[in-house]
Amino acid sequence: MNPTLSPASTDTGLLNLQLSELLKKEPVTLPPQATVREVAQTMRTHGVSSVMLVEQEHLFGLITDRDLRNRVLADDLPLQTPAADVATLAPITLQKDQPAFSALLLMARHNIHHVPVMHGTRVAGMVTATDLTQQSSTSPVFLAGEIHQQNSLEGLVQASHRIRDLQMALSSAQTSAYNLGHVISTITDALTERLIHLAEAELGPPPVDYVWVAAGSQGRMEQTAKSDQDNCLILSDDYDEAAHGEYFRQFARRVCDGLASCGYVYCPGEMMAMTDRWRQPLRIWREYFQHWIKVPDGMSLMLTTVFFDIRAVHGNQSLLDQLRNEVLEQTRGNTLFLAHMVRNCIKMRPALGWFGQIKPITQGEHTGTIDLKHNGIVPIVDLARIYTLAGGLDPVNTHDRLMAAMHSQEVTPSAIKDLQEMLEFISNLRIRHQTRRMKTGKPADNYVRLLGLSNFEKRQLKDAFRLITSLQNALANRYRF
Repeated sequence: MNPTLSPASTDTGLLNLQLSELLKKEPVTLPPQATVREVAQTMRTHGVSSVMLVEQEHLFGLITDRDLRNRVLADDLPLQTPAADVATLAPITLQKDQPAFSALLLMARHNIHHVPVMHGTRVAGMVTATDLTQQSSTSPVFLAGEIHQQNSLEGLVQASHRIRDLQMALSSAQTSAYNLGHVISTITDALTERLIHLAEAELGPPPVDYVWVAAGSQGRMEQTAKSDQDNCLILSDDYDEAAHGEYFRQFARRVCDGLASCGYVYCPGEMMAMTDRWRQPLRIWREYFQHWIKVPDGMSLMLTTVFFDIRAVHGNQSLLDQLRNEVLEQTRGNTLFLAHMVRNCIKMRPALGWFGQIKPITQGEHTGTIDLKHNGIVPIVDLARIYTLAGGLDPVNTHDRLMAAMHSQEVTPSAIKDLQEMLEFISNLRIRHQTRRMKTGKPADNYVRLLGLSNFEKRQLKDAFRLITSLQNALANRYRF
């Protein structure tokens, strides 16, 4: 299944298109030797906000109207200054056959408003933020840009209040769960990065290299408006506790406290960078993972469900890349470890009764409901994690893990396709439920009333639960002690 966005609003309808469909003008280019005066004149002539610098049909750089303001006028540079001196060299690009959604994510993630579009190595055109979305508070690009402009925690808190509106807008536009998760997680990344910048501005530059790592749903790019914190810090092996410990204690506390102020509640299990155990140099993280894999007891298996789903948000990504590559080498084909993973995984079963009927919660405040997260989504996440660890595969997002596993020997391609469709169905059911609650002023949760589902939704949910159960049983038979 190819996750796409369905057009339903002016904010998000364009995201169902390929970038090639947004290219309305021929590329506006100049040679790198052109002056900033020639750039400004060319922008005026063609009515554009950027010019690409091209030499021998290869993209050299990009200069925007913002560059002219901030790098030329503000610095009082002469108009004969070569454009190459103030341009963004080797800019990030996309191919014209990629979805427009890719450009939106790229802009939100990097706080940019122009992306050159290529056809192979040749320039095909330019796509801007205004090509993709209206400038409104429910635009991911606008919201990410606003976050990057904030210079105080108070400003970030105000910006974070719009995440609920963003999810509701995306849900109303029938955005796929896959894409919605990427958008919401990208906004969380932006908040995290800005909090990191504010912490460094207050504490000074970090004494050694580090990488701030997102774990759990943020690490998998699967967040919704209801999320807690799962993060950690991997420090360079140059780290010395006596010399550097206090800096990183304060640093992590500021970022985690800031995320809490923005609505990301503290992890109940304290799996956050502000916890000393999860703020360690690379050598210690190596020891952690080696222990979890070699001694897969209950605690180790619980921790793997969080820390095997990690992604770099800010800092020296090579620290995480080294760790991930080593971990995948240790898990590939490790049948004893995988058997423990499977035994732990199948404890979280779909809510089916003895006769294959959906079994709602029978007591407590959620009586009559189904926990879509823990009885539907988490079991699929667990299956995908096991498939990729068994094959030593790199993806972290659940949909991407399933795609990678399709070409392995862990599960049949037909079962993978069914799992992808079921994941999308259950996730969308959850998102629509959360959206309905938020629209009525209630907090988002994961408990949908069984009686509130249509007969079609009940049949789909029952089929999904049966599929998940059968695949759990297949893994249990394959990885026996």
